[in-house]
Amino acid sequence: MKHLNFIFLIVATFMLISFKKARQAPSYDDYPVYAGHDLGVNYAPLKTVFKVWAPKASEVKLRLYMKGEGGNAISVTAMTRGTNGVWVSEIKKDLKNDYYTFQVKQDGKWQLERPDIYARAVGVNGARGMIVDLAATDPVNWINDKKPVLKNPTDIVLYELHIRDISISPNSGIKHKGKFLGLAEMGTKSPDGEPTGLDHIKQLGVTHVHLLPSFDFNSVDETKPLANQYNWGYDPLNYNVPEGSYSTDPYDGNVRIKEFKKWCRPCIKTGCA
Repeated sequence: MKHLNFIFLIVATFMLISFKKARQAPSYDDYPVYAGHDLGVNYAPLKTVFKVWAPKASEVKLRLYMKGEGGNAISVTAMTRGTNGVWVSEIKKDLKNDYYTFQVKQDGKWQLERPDIYARAVGVNGARGMIVDLAATDPVNWINDKKPVLKNPTDIVLYELHIRDISISPNSGIKHKGKFLGLAEMGTKSPDGEPTGLDHIKQLGVTHVHLLPSFDFNSVDETKPLANQYNWGYDPLNYNVPEGSYSTDPYDGNVRIKEFKKWCRPCIKTGCA
């Protein structure tokens, strides 16, 4: 019985210590807050500014690459600790279309290289971010496009649309099957002469389309474009980047953005928003 009481005392003491440690764990409220709106990569022809919020990091490295995969870094820069947990690096030259990663040292251990969560362009499979000039990805007259006036929200006829599904059928009459560009094709017909793709959607009387996820997927290998890799898309890798398997060239970060924008233009022209 004495042995049981002793064991109980040890367990109770351990639980009490653990409880105290748990209560003393740092709160998220203790982390510094950065109020700016410029985290990530901010490109300009004369310089590019990189900012990462990593308050627990002891060091952060910025690596630049010529390609989105493979090869060694062309430069490695130790970022400077700024205020409120932000690390900063400014490279004074034109880095357009170069690729980058960040690497954080935390609790004495270097983490894996990754792009930032604000990345808007990436290389194949999203392992490296791309320094992109977003204005250069705009289709002709992009800035002049205007969506149709909506008189009343109750007039909306909504259609949920999967980018790959709408064009992937062998009988779709669409050239770019399963791609952003496939959705942008107009005048497409089935072997029976029925409208397909976006024309079919318009024929149904649809006014608005709701896209199933089209951001960069984690579980699709973009290096295998001919593989039947169906995906609903609810596993984002880079949330602010269009999915590479829906583009004609997932290796060039510009292409997926340009082609995503191209489908948006005809959709707006035909009455979809």
